[in-house]
Amino acid sequence: MEFVFTTPDLVTAAATALANIGSTISAASAEVAAPTTGMLAPAADDVSAAVGALFEAHGDAYQAFSSQLAGFHNEFVQALSGNASAYASAEAANASPLQAVEQAALNAVNAPAAALLGRPIIGNGTTGLPGTGESGGPGGLLWGNGGNGGSGGTGQPGGNGGAGRILFGNGGMGGDGGTGAPGGSGGNAGLIGTGGTGGTGGPGGFFGQPGGNGGAGGKLWGKGGMAGLVRLTAP
Repeated sequence: MEFVFTTPDLVTAAATALANIGSTISAASAEVAAPTTGMLAPAADDVSAAVGALFEAHGDAYQAFSSQLAGFHNEFVQALSGNASAYASAEAANASPLQAVEQAALNAVNAPAAALLGRPIIGNGTTGLPGTGESGGPGGLLWGNGGNGGSGGTGQPGGNGGAGRILFGNGGMGGDGGTGAPGGSGGNAGLIGTGGTGGTGGPGGFFGQPGGNGGAGGKLWGKGGMAGLVRLTAP
C-alpha cells in the first residue's frame, strides 16, 4: 500500500505561480488582439484582401482558443487552491486529537515520577530566563535534553546548561555572560548525547570575558560540547 504525502504550503505556492503565469499570458494575448484580429489588406487587389482575411481568421481563432484556455487555467488554479486549503484543514483536524492523545499518554507516564521525585521520566529541562543567569533544568530521568542557561545581567555570569538525562539526552547550552562576566558552562550529556556548548563571555576587561566550558559528551556515545567564545573588546 502506498501513502501520499502532501505539503499544503507547496501546493499553495504552485497555485500562486500558475496564477501569475496565467496573468502574463492573458496580458500578452490582450496586447496582440488588435493587430491580429483587425488586419488590413496591404493593397486593394483580391490576393492582398484574401491574405489579410486569412491572417485575420488565424488571429480570431487564436483569441478564441486563448479565451478557452484562460477559463480552463482559472478553473485549474481554483481547484488547486481549494485542495491546498482542504489538505491544511484536514491536517489541522487530525493533528489536534493526536496531540491530545500523545500528551495524555506522556502525562500518565510522567505524573507519578514528577510527584515522587520532582522530575518527569521523559521531557526536556526548563530554559533559564534571559538576564537572570538562571541555570537550565535537567532533562527527564530517562530521556530528555537539558534546558539552556539564561543569559546573565551586568556583572552576572551566564547560567549553566542543564544536564541530559540517564539514557538519552543532550546537555543544554550555557547562557551568555553579562558585561564583565563569563559565559555559563554547557550541560553534560547522558549516556548517549552531545554535551552543551558553553556560553559566550560578556564584554568588558582587556580582551573580554572568557566563554563557558563545553559540556561532556555521552559516556557511551557522543561528542563533548564546544567551549564558549570570548567576546573581544577593544584594548
